Amino acid sequence: MAHWAELDENNVVLRVTVGSNDEPDEGYGWLVENLGGRWVQTSYNHNFRKQFAGIGFTYDEQADVFVAPQPYPSWSLDENHDWQPPVPMPDEGNWRWDEGSLSWVEVIPPQPPEVPE
Repeated sequence: MAHWAELDENNVVLRVTVGSNDEPDEGYGWLVENLGGRWVQTSYNHNFRKQFAGIGFTYDEQADVFVAPQPYPSWSLDENHDWQPPVPMPDEGNWRWDEGSLSWVEVIPPQPPEVPE
């Protein structure tokens, strides 16, 4: 099966659908004929265009990749089209990004209650 992403006029993904790929361009032709719009193939297995497109992703035509939505306003896109925080995440432990303080906050998993003997 082939997967296709429909793009708006700003190259933002509106929807992703699956179609036949038994014949070259068969699925693409059906989409254009029956649904209209502009469609770009995406790879469920990440074999091309960097990653599988999702609603809200952007298609970068020049790099021929799908870029995920920016997770936080402070994060920037690197040369590999991955979003990077302004401060690297620590190597050890579980962390979540806190946009208010522009820092990583450690997530401590809840401990099970002690059982009296």
